[in-house]
Amino acid sequence: MTLAEQLPDAAVATRATVRDWREAVQLAGRGLVDQGATTERYTDEMLQALDDHGPYIVIAPGFALAHSRPSEAVLRAGLSWVSLAEPVEFGSEANDPVSLVIGLAAPDHQSHLEVMAELAGVLADDAVLAELMSADSAADVRSILNRVAHGDAASTPEDSGM
Repeated sequence: MTLAEQLPDAAVATRATVRDWREAVQLAGRGLVDQGATTERYTDEMLQALDDHGPYIVIAPGFALAHSRPSEAVLRAGLSWVSLAEPVEFGSEANDPVSLVIGLAAPDHQSHLEVMAELAGVLADDAVLAELMSADSAADVRSILNRVAHGDAASTPEDSGM
């Protein structure tokens, strides 16, 4: 299953407005709950992990991967996508502020690693990341992810005649 196929409309919020990192993670958690991947307890577990361990989920400049350990609160694998209208600080000296929070629920460690590898491939391309950050809808996010999954390069204004 591709990344795009793992992002139903209920799991995507584009250009969301939040007050702080906690609200951003709660929004990512809501996307997981709304698609039936987790219970609300998983969101609480994600927040508790951040309270306990600090901003370890901020894994690249501007990007946080909100997750917790596999638990009974994970009903099935799932992803959520939250791009922020205004970046927020998570307390990561190296990678703040954060503009994109992806929620990840995995029933086991292997599933977690597979999704991480696929995400890393997509998000390592600055042009693709910029395109994804400017997406206005779940359909736009999925379209970009599908294009990248099929090996198509990011489009540029020159490509479209702009």
